[in-house]
Amino acid sequence: MYSFPDRGGRELTLRPEGTAPVCRAYVEHGMFKLTKPVKLWYYAPMFRYERPQAGRYREHYQFGAEALGSDDPLVDAEVIAMLGQIYDELEIGDLTLAVNSMGDAECRPAYTELLRDFLAVHADELCGECRERTVLNPLRTFDCKVESCRAVLAGAPHLVDHLCDPCRRHFDTVLELLRKVGLDPVLDFRLVRGLDYYTRTTFEYQSNSLGFAQSTIGGGGRYDGLVELIGGPPTPGFGFGSGLERVTLVSGLEEQEDEGPLAYVVTFTEEARADAFALTQHLRRELLIDAECDLVARSAKAQLKQAGRSGAELAVLVGLDDVAAGEVRVRDLDNGDEEDVAVDELGDWFDDWLDDDGLDGHGHHHGNGNGNPLGGNGGGEAS
Repeated sequence: MYSFPDRGGRELTLRPEGTAPVCRAYVEHGMFKLTKPVKLWYYAPMFRYERPQAGRYREHYQFGAEALGSDDPLVDAEVIAMLGQIYDELEIGDLTLAVNSMGDAECRPAYTELLRDFLAVHADELCGECRERTVLNPLRTFDCKVESCRAVLAGAPHLVDHLCDPCRRHFDTVLELLRKVGLDPVLDFRLVRGLDYYTRTTFEYQSNSLGFAQSTIGGGGRYDGLVELIGGPPTPGFGFGSGLERVTLVSGLEEQEDEGPLAYVVTFTEEARADAFALTQHLRRELLIDAECDLVARSAKAQLKQAGRSGAELAVLVGLDDVAAGEVRVRDLDNGDEEDVAVDELGDWFDDWLDDDGLDGHGHHHGNGNGNPLGGNGGGEAS
């Protein structure tokens, strides 16, 4: 963790991950009273005190989701499948779903001692850090990237071979559910979590497209002891975290430019500026049309140029002398076609225009509410 004293001598630690803060919020705000499972998500910057490397940064952004209140294997499968669906929609290819089971407080202690005995026999072949981990937390030795240590651990006993009956049934059910929805989980005995509150299912999505050793783009697991550890009632939980920087590296989606508004409201007289503003608000609030208007007192000619630069498809002209009261002129900026439309019928007009145009290229959604935001006279004699 990134820990340091500030100028006042206070010890500070920057947030390293999202699961514990979500669980703390769950306890502090009494969310354990809500219908189970409680499904939460987050997106926030995280900090890790480690040497920056390809795809890993001391400050990075992470999104994640947590499901609290159920130990049903359906929860494990749903969360894992959801993350897989997100990656599919982001067009991330060459993915492997790795899974393992951490067991629980009933079966893990015996396995931990078995692993510790195995590591002690091979102590001379381990790095110094792994020899320390043998004493403190043998499971963490599976995280080691030193080749000699990995060679030793290839012959270590596997936790999944020492699960108690309830943990075995839980894990088998998770695997069955994942396969039932078209996923192909691969058992990875190295996939462990070093914190004591983790139990049963752990998983990672790995992508060979990253092009370097650290291929994980997201993962998580079950942590049935965490909420109770921080002062809440016994509460099972399951969740994941995924780093945005790594996802960006492997996503097949092309970067998209910001889309412009559907409509740009152009004012032809100073007196009609207030009406144009009111009409823009009406388009946004009542018709749910993405609309913009001039805010720097440009000339009408400059506003039309700005409408084109903004990417708008339509210009709504307010303040033309030859337009009747209560009406505006709508110009298609693509082909130049114009039509005078009563303001209180704009909702229906936009419906018809979008239907005729096929699909609005900007993906705008709009309502069908009508009304006249310009008042009874449509904005005065200049409308």
